Amino acid sequence: MTTKQLCLLGLLFFLISYLLFSKVLPNFQKPIDFAHWFNLIGACLLLSFNDAFRKNRLNSIASFVTTLGVIAHIGLCTIDFIMTGYGNDDSAREQLSQHINNVPSILYPFVIVGPSLLFIGLSLHALNFIKTNTISFLMVFISSLAIGFSFFILKNGTYMLLSCVVFVLGLGLLLYRKEEKELVSK
Repeated sequence: MTTKQLCLLGLLFFLISYLLFSKVLPNFQKPIDFAHWFNLIGACLLLSFNDAFRKNRLNSIASFVTTLGVIAHIGLCTIDFIMTGYGNDDSAREQLSQHINNVPSILYPFVIVGPSLLFIGLSLHALNFIKTNTISFLMVFISSLAIGFSFFILKNGTYMLLSCVVFVLGLGLLLYRKEEKELVSK
């Protein structure tokens, strides 16, 4: 598979996970937590964006931040898999949740700040195209903010899904943009 194909597959998996998280579809995730599996695999495949665009200083920073975000997504999905493993034991899930909330070394890097780094890193990759593909950049940047806002503030799965659709579409458009070399030769 090419780098672009891996990026597209990652975007597809990530979008499917947000579709499942949004609860727009009926819940069929028992006994397997498909949403977090798609999210985990999608996030790992999104690492391909680190190689998808031309190399420069901003790309290096974006690659580092994206990698940290993927690591945090792996940690968050692991926590969520453990939560799912408790099944109907609400008491055990609440105890684990309280423990995580009381341990800043888990809470911040894997729940609050860390997963956001994936969106920040991919937005930094998109920043390379602010002059040449302004609309696509704005789609990625604004929707990444909207995903966080809909998750942390609104706690609304539908808005989160819609924001993710725009985010994925913006990155997809950047991935398959017309190369500058092609434009110069025409």
